Amino acid sequence: MYVCLCNGHRERDIVEIARTGVRCARRAYDILGGQPQCGQCLTFAQTLIDDFHGESSAGAASAHTPSAATA
Repeated sequence: MYVCLCNGHRERDIVEIARTGVRCARRAYDILGGQPQCGQCLTFAQTLIDDFHGESSAGAASAHTPSAATA
């Protein structure tokens, strides 16, 4: 399933990035090589990442920013 139509990122792409330890949707986009265009996908991408790591994603898209540990 597509997560981001603007960049063509699929659910499996986001989950694969989460497997590497990434916990931020914006960081995942950096790694995948494209920035969110319209931003509608960030909440869903963050939910996928949080679900993979067993975390709650309430308000996560706005709360997660790349840190020095993931940059």
